[in-house]
Amino acid sequence: MTAASSSKDPLDFSAHTPVMAQYFRIKAEHPDVLVFFRMGDFYEVFYDDARKCNALLDITLTTRGQSGGQPVVMAGVPVHALESYLAKLIRLGESVAIAEQVGDVATSKGPVERKVVRIVTPGTVTDSELLADKQDSVLLAVVQQGKTLGLAWLSLTKGELGLAECREPEFPSFLARMSPAEVLVDRERQPQAVLAARLPITNRPGWQFDTQLGVRKLCEQLGVASLQGFNADRLEAAQAAGAALLAYAEHTQGRALSHVKSLQVLRGGELLDLPPATQRNLELTQTLRGETSPTLLSLLDGCRTGMGSRALRQWLLHPKRERAEAMARHQAVAALIATGYEPLREALRHVSDVERIAARVALRQVRPRELAGLRATLQTLPELRETLPGAGHGAPLLDQLAEGLAGSPHVLELLERAIAEEPAVILREGGVIASGFDAELDELRGISQNCDAFLLDLEARERARTGIANLRVQFNKVHGFYIEVTQGQVDKVPIDYQRRQTLKNAERYITPELKAFEDKALSAQERSLAREKLLYEMVIDHLVEALQPLTQLGRALASLDALAALAERATTLNWVRPEFVSQPCIDIQRGRHPVVEMRLRELGAGEFMANDCRLDARTKLLVITGPNMGGKSTFMRQVALIALLAAIGSYVPAASCRLGPMDAIHTRIGAADDLANAQSTFMLEMTEAAAILHSATEQSLVLMDEIGRGTSTFDGLALAGAIASHLHDKNRAFTLFATHYFELTEFPAKHPQAQNHHVSAVESGEDIVFLHEIQPGPASRSYGVQVARLAGMPASLVRQARATLEALEAKASEGEAQIDLFAAPPEPEEPAVTLATSPALQALHDLDPDALSPREALEALYKLKALSQHT
Repeated sequence: MTAASSSKDPLDFSAHTPVMAQYFRIKAEHPDVLVFFRMGDFYEVFYDDARKCNALLDITLTTRGQSGGQPVVMAGVPVHALESYLAKLIRLGESVAIAEQVGDVATSKGPVERKVVRIVTPGTVTDSELLADKQDSVLLAVVQQGKTLGLAWLSLTKGELGLAECREPEFPSFLARMSPAEVLVDRERQPQAVLAARLPITNRPGWQFDTQLGVRKLCEQLGVASLQGFNADRLEAAQAAGAALLAYAEHTQGRALSHVKSLQVLRGGELLDLPPATQRNLELTQTLRGETSPTLLSLLDGCRTGMGSRALRQWLLHPKRERAEAMARHQAVAALIATGYEPLREALRHVSDVERIAARVALRQVRPRELAGLRATLQTLPELRETLPGAGHGAPLLDQLAEGLAGSPHVLELLERAIAEEPAVILREGGVIASGFDAELDELRGISQNCDAFLLDLEARERARTGIANLRVQFNKVHGFYIEVTQGQVDKVPIDYQRRQTLKNAERYITPELKAFEDKALSAQERSLAREKLLYEMVIDHLVEALQPLTQLGRALASLDALAALAERATTLNWVRPEFVSQPCIDIQRGRHPVVEMRLRELGAGEFMANDCRLDARTKLLVITGPNMGGKSTFMRQVALIALLAAIGSYVPAASCRLGPMDAIHTRIGAADDLANAQSTFMLEMTEAAAILHSATEQSLVLMDEIGRGTSTFDGLALAGAIASHLHDKNRAFTLFATHYFELTEFPAKHPQAQNHHVSAVESGEDIVFLHEIQPGPASRSYGVQVARLAGMPASLVRQARATLEALEAKASEGEAQIDLFAAPPEPEEPAVTLATSPALQALHDLDPDALSPREALEALYKLKALSQHT
């Protein structure tokens, strides 16, 4: 409970002190967020907010005085350390309203005026210190109309707005692509799909989710009369979400979003479908353990800027089914490889994050050193353009991006004149505006910096003018500046001297010139900072007018950085340019798993075994058998990753690659459960498999790994066979079907578009060598016992398992009933050579290896060797 709640009228704060009444009025306007209330050099939080910050930030909780008859509970953070505390709160999903002092402390009667200047939330944060350098912060609004979910999303730092509509089953795929930092929903009608996803939710009034309001706000934001040009005029649910999205973003920033001028409309049929399970199993941006490396993105991302890294991430998670964009990137990568990409990458090292700087200019939150970085970037553009291949290299995309590097000459000229070479970190420290930009500012600085020189010069001039040799010009904090003359020289004082103070032996005077200087000098620093702030705002005004070319520049730099990174990866890792064809096929020669191959190189563990994969109209499904650890899953994943890399415009790890049309990559790999949603491992396996069977088409790639192993053998076998048949007969999708059920090797005999393949291994006694080579035909066995031995299972356990396995296989071949799995292993047969004739065999027979210590085992070995030499 807060102190305000004790009043009968929740908005009556008359019982509180003036400062606390001001705080409660602000808090009443922002009840759902933490309020940071500026008081001098600290931001204070009070009552429940203070208790919450004490728990989240581990800052000291204190009690001071009383207001409204209750102790004032408070905590505070220093102004200079605000960003570090905000960063932690944002990571924890909290939102903060910053209430600044906007009134003049010197002239205010009562408490200085304060108001909320911005609200920092997880989805609308723009501060560089609070953002991940390589990932965008996305704000998403979701509203449900009937069975349709309307989505609207915004990246404030990129100035990009998006709309889409989907059904509930499609919603997780959108979430996985966007990874929103904050989700807005109607507080009266929260969509179940959002609640099930366990996202950071912010509730908004239901009236904000209005279609007509959305159309009006979207048109105003984009500066158009109709949404028809964006093909968004019929997305009524998405338009309703857009209304709430824009209202919230403007509310948190305290101003219009002048840099948001583009709209992206996504439809399910435009993107290559990558369900959440696919993104997880292929480890695109996170490993299965939740780490950011080693992943496909971490392997690809050699970008020199955060902009490039974010663009590459966007390409990876939003590949299009239509191939034109990917082919344009292939052409650009080929041109960069042919002409040399290193000069471009070196030039990009000196480029600032123009995307985010442009956004912060639009929101009037840009800092002085960011403008210095923008200036440096604009200065490097001529050199950067020279690193690009010229016309005639068959890469129209590069020519288009080169046009975006034109920049804005008048912006560069303004920044060179206006911003100091090394400006202060923050504006209130001064030293941001360059000398020579403004005469008044230079004069104020000169007064402050050259006060002593002026006083010495004035003293010399007045001595010469009056003939008073001992005249002195001085200053003290009580009386300010004055001219002191001894009593014996008073008769020489000019008429323009005005008496300021009489002393026993001297008189102190002020002149109009000295009074004018005093007024300037005493307020010079304060006036200098005020003038600097005014000039800085004027600079931002000019930059806001040039937002469009700055935004285009940021996007061009981001794309060039991403393309140069892909060119470097293709060259360094020996990747090839894929070929797109119209007929359905996946034809990969000597394909490799990019991440596994790199890890083998880093560990010095040898070369990766490359393998072929050919699927076409005659072969739709491969039944893949073979030992655990043999490489089945790696092979399946590498096929999917190669297809995905080609779709984003990258070269691929293979000797050659031909790909037909593809609309989705579906995966069912690995064993896991979802306890939070009460789903066992097997239930989750069946749920994901069902989703694939309902959505896969003839143009989909499906990876099925060990389906049916979460239940009994016969149940699992029956399900695996039925799922394989459905994929072959009805979905007709390109399918890689890995299994340990050897009964499924009979599947191709009755299904003409299926083939058997296996991963090979060589057995030598009790040892096994995995060749990781995919070969035609079924595997002969699984080698599970050998793998258990390699994993470090106790030797006695391995012997028992091997004996049981041999008995099972023998019984199965004779058609007998199931044997006792828990029986002790049979005693070994008597050797052909009798123990009596071989002392070495007798000694070996008497040994119990499991009972020997290491030292005893070594001694026994020497004894056996000695006996064998005498046999």
